[in-house]
Amino acid sequence: MSKVPQQPRRIENKKARFHFEILEEHEAGIELTGSEVKSLRNGQGKIEESFAMIRGGQAFLRDCHIAPYVNATVRPHEPTRERRLLLHRREIRTLHEKVTQQGLTLIPLSLFFNERGLVKVNLALARGKKLFDKRETIKKREHQRDMARALRRRRSS
Repeated sequence: MSKVPQQPRRIENKKARFHFEILEEHEAGIELTGSEVKSLRNGQGKIEESFAMIRGGQAFLRDCHIAPYVNATVRPHEPTRERRLLLHRREIRTLHEKVTQQGLTLIPLSLFFNERGLVKVNLALARGKKLFDKRETIKKREHQRDMARALRRRRSS
């Protein structure tokens, strides 16, 4: 009986769309060690508090927590180390201009494995929401729920 490999789950930043207004999305590779990849395959990562920054013509992901892999033999990786993002120079240049001139932020929306098994990061160019924007988002969400409930009740009766 052969065991089918379990598809690794996508690690999402669920709070990002609530706290930020998403303007653009970009997909980037990420430079990882072997134990970090193994740990991500087990779903042991958190990106809620992380952000991306551009320094010296390169992009880095900061405060992304990837738990140490239990079966790592040589030396375990540091869980919150700074990881380099793999983007084209042109993309880095345009993102750097937007971040510095327009006061935007680069935040990761998700970490996932592509078809070839490589780890990718879905980055968003975002602007922070004010309190009244967050309240508006909550109202819209509640309104959508109420409409869905009404439709379900209508269909069931």
